[in-house]
Amino acid sequence: MSLSSVDIGIFIAYVVGLIAIASYVSREKAGHEKDTKDYFLAGNSLTWWAIGASLIAANISAEQIIGMSGSGYAVGLGIASYEWLAAIILMIIGKYFLPIFLKHGIYTMPQYLEKRYNHNVRLVLAVFWIGVYIFVNLTSVLWLGSLAINTVADVDITYGMMFLGAFAAAYSLYGGLKAVAFTDIIQVVLLVTGGFYLSYMTLDMIGDGAGVVTGFKMLTAAAPEKFDMILSADNPFYKDLPGITALVGAVWVLHFAYWGFNQYIIQRALAAKSIQEAQKGIAFAAVLKLIMPIIVVLPGIAAFVLFPNLSAPDQAYPQLMTLMPVGMMGLVFAALVAAIVSSLGSMTNSISTIFTMDIYSHYKPEETQHHYVMVGRVVSFTSLIIAMMCAKPLLGNFDQAFQFIQEFTGFFTPGIVVIFILGMFWSRTTPAGALAAAIGSFVSSLILKLVWPALPFLDRMNFVFVICLVLAVATSLSVNEKSDASHKIEKADFHTTSGYNWVAVAVVIVLTAIYTTWW
Repeated sequence: MSLSSVDIGIFIAYVVGLIAIASYVSREKAGHEKDTKDYFLAGNSLTWWAIGASLIAANISAEQIIGMSGSGYAVGLGIASYEWLAAIILMIIGKYFLPIFLKHGIYTMPQYLEKRYNHNVRLVLAVFWIGVYIFVNLTSVLWLGSLAINTVADVDITYGMMFLGAFAAAYSLYGGLKAVAFTDIIQVVLLVTGGFYLSYMTLDMIGDGAGVVTGFKMLTAAAPEKFDMILSADNPFYKDLPGITALVGAVWVLHFAYWGFNQYIIQRALAAKSIQEAQKGIAFAAVLKLIMPIIVVLPGIAAFVLFPNLSAPDQAYPQLMTLMPVGMMGLVFAALVAAIVSSLGSMTNSISTIFTMDIYSHYKPEETQHHYVMVGRVVSFTSLIIAMMCAKPLLGNFDQAFQFIQEFTGFFTPGIVVIFILGMFWSRTTPAGALAAAIGSFVSSLILKLVWPALPFLDRMNFVFVICLVLAVATSLSVNEKSDASHKIEKADFHTTSGYNWVAVAVVIVLTAIYTTWW
């Protein structure tokens, strides 16, 4: 299907408007030239609403909207655990992790690892994250985004990727994180508005025009198996979401790694005006996370009833978009593209931050601030080109890209969580222990994958996490080695405001009600 002239006009207005706003917020005062803090940390000027909106915009992209809707089509509401549990994790991170990171005034997560361990640990993790961001995250966003554009606007997938890459570069390459974060407010408004409308329309359609409540009741009656939050062992998708493991095991490890130690997510909080502003932004993002399954999972379940014979689950969301009326199609399409390009902008900015600040500046320490900013821009653009070239070969044969992303990153995630958690809260952890956890994570994951292929990947991550923890502790105790810098965690202030604490309580109450209802 093709977009109407009205929808095209709405979409063009969005593209032009976003680039214009990004250019406006990226301006510098007369006589001031962007330095690394301006480009990579938005000059530490982000407010709570910009932080919260940008966290969600960076997170909710093609692999979330298209991929999780596809998993909702195939698996059901259980996949929403990835979204809902993130709300609790965010509140924990805001209280216990952010104070430590902000106390050190860091640009990047690898930079913290050098302060806590040594440069070797920093370099290993910097190279790892650059590789994952380019070959897993960027490729998946580009591929799934172009797939949606192909379905809705009948644009060739290759041209769709070229458009998305060019759009992301146009609004984020010059201004850096500041341009990304402040325009993300617009992106989130579009995303939430368009997503709610799509969910409303599909439920109303299932209810034959009787409204969303009737539609939801009919949906649960037509596909009751899609509303199991905890999958039983005989469920065909148990391997993807193995029962209670999803609640008390590896999903927590995944979330701590993603929300707490993932550069392109946590970079917004590092750019906050203050610790209080960062924590308010985290709390805002947690509240938004509670409603995300309505936008990214529920449409996939609805598509299972409306289009039961799709060739691939990841076709669910794009297929639903073809049902949009003229005008709303343009808005929903703009919302989808908004989510895609905001994530692309965030990822490329984080790739350039890590490369420039953790690798390049180490070997070229005497260069000017202007030079480092230019290097960052070149790296951002280059990463997009590489990802466009690799997207189809890497993802073209997967019908549930979201599950591919989770399983691949799961090879490394347990080790990363062990390195950070022990580094922040156990003073005896050594650089050798950290490297043992990093190497052990990949090696043990690979061995378990080969010798026990039937083991669900979340269960495998549980085993690997314990292995990495044992390796890190044993190595730290047996190898006589000291970190390059002292790390005194007792100086971190873990106090939070009463408002923050009340939000945390509310999040727990809401999630308890959800899991009690659909257990």
